[in-house]
Amino acid sequence: MSETTFRRFDPWRPAPVKEEARHQVMHSHYFNVDQVSFDSSQVGHFERFIVEENNGDTVGIIGLTDDGRIPLVEQYRLPTHRWTLEIPAGHALDSNERPHEVAVRKLKEEAGYEAKELVQVARFINTPSFSTQHTAIFFASGLTPVERGELGPETPRPDVRLVTPEEASDMITNATIVDAKTIIAIMRLREHLEAEQAEQSGAHPRLIQRITKARSDRRSK
Repeated sequence: MSETTFRRFDPWRPAPVKEEARHQVMHSHYFNVDQVSFDSSQVGHFERFIVEENNGDTVGIIGLTDDGRIPLVEQYRLPTHRWTLEIPAGHALDSNERPHEVAVRKLKEEAGYEAKELVQVARFINTPSFSTQHTAIFFASGLTPVERGELGPETPRPDVRLVTPEEASDMITNATIVDAKTIIAIMRLREHLEAEQAEQSGAHPRLIQRITKARSDRRSK
C-alpha cells in the first residue's frame, strides 16, 4: 500500500505567482482581453493573455416540454466552421440584466418557449486556463410555445430540434452533440429525472432538495 499522503484540496490557498501589471489589449461587448505580467519564484517574469467576461455569467437553459422533450437549437459557429446542436444560451445585454432574466429572454428568443418555472441547477468555469467565463445552467419547466427571435447573421434560419433525454444522451455518445454546456446540462437533467424517480420511491436525493429549496426561496421573495 502506498504511504503517499495527499493534501486536502483548497481552491483558495495562496497563489504561487504574483501579478505585476495588466493592460487591456482588446475590448468588446461580450469580453475583453488583458495582457497580464506575472512573477514566479521558479521562472521569474512571464506574461499571459486573459479573456475577461463582461456583464456576469453566460447563461444556458435546458428545458423539458410537457411530453418530455428537450429543445435544442441548430447554430452555425464561425470559429469551428460547423453546425452544432445547443441548448438556448447567451449573456446579459448590460450589467443590470440578471442571470434569471437572461434565461427568460434567451429561452424565448432562441427556442421559442416561455417557462412557468426556471431554477438554476449548475454553474461552472468554461476555460479556466485563459478565461474568467462562467456559465450558469437553468432548468426550465412548464413550457409554452411563443414566437422566436433572430440569432444573428451567421445563423439566419436556426431550426429547433425536440429530442428526448435518452436521445440526447445517445447524441452525446455518438458526438452529434459536442457543445460542452449542452453536454453538462443534459447530464444534469438526466440526474434530475433519476432523482425525481427516486423521490417517488421514497428517497430524497440532494438535487431534489436543492431544487425544492430554490423554488421555496423564489416564492418567498
